[in-house]
Amino acid sequence: MMSYDPQDLSLNARRLRLDTLVRLRWLAVTGQSLAVFGVHFGLGYTLPFAACLTLIGLSAVLNIAIRIRYPASHRLHDDTATGLLAFDIVQLALLLFLTGGLQNPFSLLFLAPVLISATALPPLRTLFLGLLAVGCATLLALAHLPLPWIPGETFQMPFLYISGKWFAILLGAAFIGVYAWRIAEEGRQLAQALAATELVLAREQHLSQIDGLAAAAAHELGTPLATITVVAKELARRAPADTETAEDLALLRDQAERCRAILGKLTSLSAEDKRGFLERITLGHLIEEIVDPQRGIGVPLHVDIRGEGAEPYCQRNAGLIYGLANLIDNAVDFADSDVHVIARWDAREVRVEIHDDGPGIRPDILLRLGEPYVTSRGADKRGRGERMQGHGLGVFIAKTLIERTGAQLTLTNQPAPGHGAIARILWRRETFEWRDPAFDMQELDNAPDEPILESEQVFGTRGSSDRDPRT
Repeated sequence: MMSYDPQDLSLNARRLRLDTLVRLRWLAVTGQSLAVFGVHFGLGYTLPFAACLTLIGLSAVLNIAIRIRYPASHRLHDDTATGLLAFDIVQLALLLFLTGGLQNPFSLLFLAPVLISATALPPLRTLFLGLLAVGCATLLALAHLPLPWIPGETFQMPFLYISGKWFAILLGAAFIGVYAWRIAEEGRQLAQALAATELVLAREQHLSQIDGLAAAAAHELGTPLATITVVAKELARRAPADTETAEDLALLRDQAERCRAILGKLTSLSAEDKRGFLERITLGHLIEEIVDPQRGIGVPLHVDIRGEGAEPYCQRNAGLIYGLANLIDNAVDFADSDVHVIARWDAREVRVEIHDDGPGIRPDILLRLGEPYVTSRGADKRGRGERMQGHGLGVFIAKTLIERTGAQLTLTNQPAPGHGAIARILWRRETFEWRDPAFDMQELDNAPDEPILESEQVFGTRGSSDRDPRT
């Protein structure tokens, strides 16, 4: 099987498509042809008509050649794309040389190849094309044929105006190149980060599907195991108690009971996951469920859950659980000695705060934290004793998933004289306690005939009503 480097695939995905460049060049060929024919036949101005058509024809021939050579979906290598855009700049420069140089109003089209390069090619390639365009403009400011004008008259612009136009091309290439590259790069980073988020959610869905298959297997294997148990009991009655066969039958019964216990456990876990995404859970149970896996890894976690009035409930949501767990995981990585998870509520809002006593968030990162590919990982607290390397997607994914639940996430530093970072998540209470009416009707239709115990109403299928999650 062939192996692919994900980085190579990512670079290939961002390369310029041949079809895009071909279409843009056909547009340029059409515009140049209309301009030359309009000036020569429409206005009656004198210009090197045959030479201009030859240069335009070269662009058309190149377009046809690369269209025949490659399929439309082909993505150009950076070197090839740079060469084709450089050809466009040189072809435009020669055309402008024949038609007045920088006096020609179409000289601003030097910026078009630079813009295309900035959106699809690395910065060094864009810099090269920008310098090429400015270099061609410099030569055209010093040497060119006269601007096509009314027969018998000569039109010559002052050199100061030509110098200003050259300077405008220089500034335009620099500004448009940097601005277009920045916008395109942010779009690429956002697309990659959203793809990573979709991958995380897809993995969660795959785990849910695996649990469903486990439930189906448990259901199908339950009947033959019951038959094996019954037959083993009957054979045990017939066999003498002191024989080796009786011992084997007893072992067979024990192992069959063990299999039934394992299948029963799988069934209960799957039933829990079936309701997992929409199960009602208290804020305290939600916090404890997220914090519990983080205990015992070297940094103490202190949970403080209090509020005014009845404790709020919410629907268990895989995205919310993953987002909060990611924030707590980050706090553990950066903390020096402990992490505090504080949950508060009242009649209007629900708040969760995650405090650590680490170095805090650097000022240059603080304003951008939550965007993709912004990272500053802390020391590993999981026993390896090494600096952790992150890709800057964790906080972005957590922020995206948490804000999808209607929350507002704020990341700040502790006020002086304290130190460390604070992650604040705030919901309006009615948003936090929102419940899908469609699920209520479906749950009512699918409700079993037997009564539901009070502990199941509060704690779902976990059957843990005797456990205080806040201890």
